[in-house]
Amino acid sequence: MALVGYARVSSVGQSLEVQEAKLVSAGCEEIFKEKRSGLDTERPKLAECLRYLRKGDTLVISRIDRLARSAEHLLSLVGDLEAKGVTLKVLDQSIDTSDAAGRAFLGMLAVFAQFETDIRRERQMDGIAKAREKGVKFGRKPALSPDQQAEANRLRGEGWSLQQIARHLKVSKGLVHKVTSGSDANDGASVS
Repeated sequence: MALVGYARVSSVGQSLEVQEAKLVSAGCEEIFKEKRSGLDTERPKLAECLRYLRKGDTLVISRIDRLARSAEHLLSLVGDLEAKGVTLKVLDQSIDTSDAAGRAFLGMLAVFAQFETDIRRERQMDGIAKAREKGVKFGRKPALSPDQQAEANRLRGEGWSLQQIARHLKVSKGLVHKVTSGSDANDGASVS
C-alpha cells in the first residue's frame, strides 16, 4: 500500500514547492507533478499517476482543485480510483475516501466547487458584457490599420500582385488576399 502524490499548478509562473512539501510530509513515496490548467483534459502527469496506482494505494493531493475543477470530473476520477481499489486523501480539506464520512464529504465539496466555478464564470461573462458595452475590444489587434487596408486595395487596383503588396506592407500574402478580396485586379499582374 503506497502513498502516491499528485501536485499541479495552473501556470508556468506558479510554484509546486508548497504542494510538494505537504505531500512529502504526508509520506508520499512517489509524486507526480505538472503545470497545466485544471480544465485541461490532457494532463499527461495525471494520466501517468493514475496508471501507476495499484489496488490498496492511496492517492494524496493537497486540495481538491489540484485534481479536478468540475464536480463531474472529480466524481468520475474518484469512481475510477474506487474501481481500482485506490483511496483518495485530500490534505487541506481532511478528506479520506477510505470511510463513508470521507466519501460523503467529498461529494458535498464537489458540488460546492462546481457551484463556485459556475458563479465565477457568470461574473466573468457579466464583466465581459459590461466591457463590450463600454467599447472595449477583445482579441488580437488587427494586423493592418484601416489606412493600410485602403492602401492595399489601392495598390491592388493599380495592378500590384498580392506578393508585392504583402512585401510592401510586411504582412502575409493571405492577409492581403483577405483584405483585397473585393478587388477585381488580376493576381498575376505586376507593377511596371
